[in-house]
Amino acid sequence: MNPELTEKALDILRHPADSKLVTHLNSCVHCGLCGTSCLFFKTFDDPKFIPGKKVDLVASLYRRYCTTMGKVAPKLTHARDLDDEMIDEMVDSLYGACTMCGRCVAHCSIGVDIPFVVRTGRRMLATMGMVPKSLQATVDAAVNTGNNMGIPEDEFVDTIQWMEEEMQDEEGFENATIPLNEPGKDFLYTLNPREPKFFPLSIAAAAKIFHAAGESWTLSTKMYDVTNYGYFSGNDEEATIIAKNMYDEVKNLGCKTLILGECGHGTRALRWESPNYMKETPQFEMVSLVELLEKYIKTGRIKLDKTLNTKKYTMHDPCNITRNGGLFQALRFVVKSAVPELIEMDPYGNENFCCGGGGGMLAMSEYNERRLKVGEIKANQIRATGADVVITPCHNCVDQLMQIDHTYKLGVEIKSIAEVVADALVMGS
Repeated sequence: MNPELTEKALDILRHPADSKLVTHLNSCVHCGLCGTSCLFFKTFDDPKFIPGKKVDLVASLYRRYCTTMGKVAPKLTHARDLDDEMIDEMVDSLYGACTMCGRCVAHCSIGVDIPFVVRTGRRMLATMGMVPKSLQATVDAAVNTGNNMGIPEDEFVDTIQWMEEEMQDEEGFENATIPLNEPGKDFLYTLNPREPKFFPLSIAAAAKIFHAAGESWTLSTKMYDVTNYGYFSGNDEEATIIAKNMYDEVKNLGCKTLILGECGHGTRALRWESPNYMKETPQFEMVSLVELLEKYIKTGRIKLDKTLNTKKYTMHDPCNITRNGGLFQALRFVVKSAVPELIEMDPYGNENFCCGGGGGMLAMSEYNERRLKVGEIKANQIRATGADVVITPCHNCVDQLMQIDHTYKLGVEIKSIAEVVADALVMGS
């Protein structure tokens, strides 16, 4: 332990920005209702995984260092020291056993913002340099290269050109393009780096939709990454750098709107959290792809024939798109416009379970076994629908669901929302 860094971490508790943290640290009544909402507790049946226990880790430090009774009689107030044992416990519980999905908040009898408290604990750990190595490597890549997978620019350009050529070979898209670095367009589109690396067809799918809508758009080769793993690591300084890079690129290209691609946490981190990091109101609009597709369909800018999608479909709700993003209705409108029938999971929508890949879990190889184990809940949800295809508008979820499919032998196909909508496009009408 570095005493100087430890003091900086404790200052996060001693000098909160407002009363929110203290309110939520003092509100938990230890009823345990949050436990039944948490995929980690439901999977492992271990009290340490109850969300309220994670709140108590941070609250015990607050009592120890920020209250008179905690300083004088720590045992009487269940206050704990910030020592090596405590740090290890915090890392395992706050990083390795929480996706910050927010399902526990909806089931809390008091309404404690548990993910907010968890992230506060992560901020403390980040200050002390205790972020899991694989998660920190992901953040470092985004800060140093502009995207979290460290994809070189020439490789990205090659992938885009390849997708453009493939798209132009299809009937109705002979004149379609994937514009790069074109200034003055109406919007800048963003991607999850998993798309150019592993799922390039989703890029082509979005390009087809924009072509059909007659949209004015561009991609940037410098800053296209919608994700911000600084939000999950708890390092606000690095989260600010990543957000600023995107802000600057929108301004440099002179675009009016930033379209947030298929990534739940990326949408949240840019649209809702980045103004807090940047301490400024963006001078451009931010719109998620889900909302843009809803607008296209409702205004007739694109025409869909849902009978072109012939399989059985279900949908996974990304936590930061539906429960924490308020897009329950918009998401269902788009999907039901593109497929003949949507078979909902049980539970679904705002009550749906996290896939297990959120909160940075997908980026933390240290917890792969645990991540896939909690994914069994999602596997059982999918299997019960009898669907052939799982739709989800988040590429982190796509990756986790593909691993769940392989691990639990579901035999399903995982598709992004852009792919499903593009498959239903009717051109020339």
